[in-house]
Amino acid sequence: MQGQALTNAEIDYARSLLAYEDAHVLVFNKTAGLAVQGGSGVARSLEDLLGAFAKSNGKRPRLVHRLDRDTSGIIVAARTKPAAAFLSAAFASRDAKKTYLAIVCGGAPEPREGEIALALKKSSRKGLDIMEVAPDGQAALTRYRTRAATPVAALLELSPETGRMHQLRAHLAAIGRPIAGDGKYGGLFSLGGVETPSLMLHAAALDIPHPAGGRRSFEAPPPAPFQAALGSLGLEAST
Repeated sequence: MQGQALTNAEIDYARSLLAYEDAHVLVFNKTAGLAVQGGSGVARSLEDLLGAFAKSNGKRPRLVHRLDRDTSGIIVAARTKPAAAFLSAAFASRDAKKTYLAIVCGGAPEPREGEIALALKKSSRKGLDIMEVAPDGQAALTRYRTRAATPVAALLELSPETGRMHQLRAHLAAIGRPIAGDGKYGGLFSLGGVETPSLMLHAAALDIPHPAGGRRSFEAPPPAPFQAALGSLGLEAST
């Protein structure tokens, strides 16, 4: 779809996602359900929508990291090739600090704050790509802390130190606290009578070195469905 011109409505939508811009970077607050890249069943991806920010010579910004389709929140694109190389290196070297919020099933984990260091390996279940805990997998580390909890659910703040596919989803499922609305990893779609029909995972903040020098931090509040679930589950006090 990247070769097809964007409609005015798509351009407006792309610009509505923009949280920050300068000569080097574009920062978006991605909506849940918007695929980052094209693929089967994807009509328009965020990568396609970057055409709304193309230069007069046709060169468009490029994404420097990824979010799962059903994860909302902060994602960064580079305006120039040097900025893309700089930021890609920052993510590869783990100099980009990511913070996520997740509503998980089953109340607070034990301990309420800690880390999950479980190697992950790509596998397949019913034709779907998933990540499974495996001794011969890639090293993966997630730090977490509980911000609020009830007997049926908890709000966790997550800081992945590595960037494996589905890392947060697989790690939380592995400790018996799958993310609400995550059918692929055993998350429930209803907690204590409260519906959680979509993945309750939000990329809330990102701290990165800036191509022009120094560091910049960006934040995005959780989307309305996430906020509503927090309120209904009695977890909103700590956001």
